[in-house]
Amino acid sequence: MSAAPPSKMRGDLTQGPILKTLLIFSVPTLLSNVLQSLNGTINAIWVGRLIGEDALAATANANIIMFLVFSAAFGFGMAGTVKIGQRYGARDIDGARRTFGTAVGFCALLAAGIAAIGWLAAPALLTLLETPGNAYDLALTYLRLIFISMPPMIVLVILTMGMRGTGDSRTPLIFMVVTVALDAILNPLLISGYGPFPRLGIAGSAVATIIANMASFLAMIVYVYAKDLPLRLRGSELGYLIPRRKELGFIIAKGIPMGAQMLIMSAAGVIVVGLVNREGLLMTAAYAAAMQLFTYIQMPAMAIGGAVSAMAAQFIGARKWDQLDQVTKSGLVINFVMTGVLTVLLLLFDRPALGLFLGADSPAVPLARHIQLLASWNFVFFGMTMVFTATMRAGGAVIVPLIIVAVALYPVRLGFYYATYDWLGPDAIWLSFPVGAFAALVLGWWFYRFSGWRKGAMAESEEEAQEQSNADGDPAGRLAPNV
Repeated sequence: MSAAPPSKMRGDLTQGPILKTLLIFSVPTLLSNVLQSLNGTINAIWVGRLIGEDALAATANANIIMFLVFSAAFGFGMAGTVKIGQRYGARDIDGARRTFGTAVGFCALLAAGIAAIGWLAAPALLTLLETPGNAYDLALTYLRLIFISMPPMIVLVILTMGMRGTGDSRTPLIFMVVTVALDAILNPLLISGYGPFPRLGIAGSAVATIIANMASFLAMIVYVYAKDLPLRLRGSELGYLIPRRKELGFIIAKGIPMGAQMLIMSAAGVIVVGLVNREGLLMTAAYAAAMQLFTYIQMPAMAIGGAVSAMAAQFIGARKWDQLDQVTKSGLVINFVMTGVLTVLLLLFDRPALGLFLGADSPAVPLARHIQLLASWNFVFFGMTMVFTATMRAGGAVIVPLIIVAVALYPVRLGFYYATYDWLGPDAIWLSFPVGAFAALVLGWWFYRFSGWRKGAMAESEEEAQEQSNADGDPAGRLAPNV
């Protein structure tokens, strides 16, 4: 008789139809990303309308610095998600909690250190960015307050990503709604001082963000324990918050390349802005508006990529190698449909959408529509590449995605621009987007099919399974909690 299939755990992504499971899992992540972007847009509107352009410029300069910091946290969080997903798929709940504890403890200590250094270094950082004089004092106040709030904000990010590793994307969405609602309501109240609220100016925007994130963080902690979710730590498990050497080694070794990938992408974006600025103010305004729409077009790719990574990690942990390709194929299909449909819709209705940022009669609108037509469909290629790299990342291959991004964005995209600018003019910028994205897709497919990432993942999985088997043979190992 064949062995009975294991009973399904809460958040087990390895059971049931793969395409349906991946779709249901990725939609809450997509909605969370949309809400997060809308939150930034709403806050920018409040700051710009209630304080003025100097304050808006101040938050923009401060946010550049904060993005760089959170890129590192994202890399370590993603590394933790991969290991949590692998162990959860292997039904090693105690191991998943150990990884989660180390990720939280390490990132909290790192964030505390960065917060202290950031408070002292904030003036130098803003000077390095050449923050305009009128915005400097405002940016300094805003940046220092955000630095103070960094430890709980980063822990919230790690908790959110860890939950997704256990197949739970619904809980992070619930508390993203809480964060966005509180932030959007408190911003105007604390900026302008309505009713009993003090008038804090730009500090009010930072305080609103701090309060919203702290409230969401504390509420999520209460929820995790009330619902007895898999990553809750109790009793002796609280000791897992002290980083352990093996767990920490994995998180740092895998997290640094993941964070570096975000930094490389950000640097490429800065270079493109510089190239666009050479074309004049009108073109810069058109590109800025197009970028607002690009933010939303790329969201399905980011959400599906994260979902594929968590799901593939569980399949690898469960050692279901024969079904791993099906996870990747399902991700490719969902991305192609969602990103493709969204791109077509925005191309059909881009005039009113761009008019929201530029004004319906702005001469920059036709330029922005032209940019959309040439560049926006690159996100279909980008999303498919994200799926390939997400599966490889779930297997611990983090250098390959870094190489793919670096090659596609620099020698390919910039090389195309410099090689064709003399006869294409500004169109060389917009066409470089799909050219670079297609090159990344080809590289992603090739590495997925022909590199040795799968053998490496199998070896790591076998080693992990052996260690768990040894632990289960120990009296202490048998005390590992179940879900």
